[in-house]
Amino acid sequence: MSFGQPDRGGHPWSLDEERSRPLIRRAVEAGINFFDTANVYSAGTSEEITGRALREFTDRDEVVIATKLNGRMRPGPNGAGLSRKAVLTEIEHSLRRLGTDYVDLYQIHRWDPNTPIEETMEALHDVVRSGKARYIGASSMWAWQFAKAQYTAERNGWTKFVSMQDHYNLLNREEEREMLPLCADQGVGVIPWSPLARGRLTRDWDTSTARSETDEFGNKLYVDSDRDIVAQVAKLASARGVPRAHVALAWLLSKPVVTAPIVGITKPEHLDDAVTAVNLTLDADEITQLETPYAPHSVAGFA
Repeated sequence: MSFGQPDRGGHPWSLDEERSRPLIRRAVEAGINFFDTANVYSAGTSEEITGRALREFTDRDEVVIATKLNGRMRPGPNGAGLSRKAVLTEIEHSLRRLGTDYVDLYQIHRWDPNTPIEETMEALHDVVRSGKARYIGASSMWAWQFAKAQYTAERNGWTKFVSMQDHYNLLNREEEREMLPLCADQGVGVIPWSPLARGRLTRDWDTSTARSETDEFGNKLYVDSDRDIVAQVAKLASARGVPRAHVALAWLLSKPVVTAPIVGITKPEHLDDAVTAVNLTLDADEITQLETPYAPHSVAGFA
């Protein structure tokens, strides 16, 4: 989501191609091999920028490219959603923008209440069978919806989801109640979005950024009481002598169910923090220190 034309779509803080390319190159050189985007990010320009950069900077066989569909791309009933028409149309548009014959992971960008899940799962299965996607994944939804989708696929001999990209970080742990135990039981990979809570876990609570000032969706995700958790992250980071991002990511990586976080990069130091955070291991007392201030939240991030 970090890469895209800022005047296209709803992400005016995104980086245009000239500013995105050095970061993508640096990520490849650092050993990053998984890149996640979506058709709706900056009206498709994120896919275009990511695809062009990866074709230049690395071998296609060495990277995993993930994208998504469901969000509104055009006016009219067929310009959004997870109908068979939408699935088969949007995969073609994404492949064209990415400049590749296939995506490694094709994800549904939330649940579509207007389309029978049987229609969606069969269409996704056909995308995999056609060779245009290697695997399929899902994103934030209720655990019963995800279980229903998996059951539908298994019952019909269709491709099942291998991953769940959900909202999970120190400020919002509601997924620990249902979704994460389900994924652990079923062997589904978890790739949380917003692992740093839109950057809130990396700075003082009252500090604003260009993104926070324009990110209407992100500003609905967290509440003022979360500042106590942010303070604990700052305290532990100071004691350890590491950036706050290291602490927040190390906490996430301490959870066995988490495969890897989806980290947004808009500055070189963001990438450096993400890469080096894997070397930090928190002990049980430190994890308790971070988790104790948490209070139940309303579920956020589904829409």
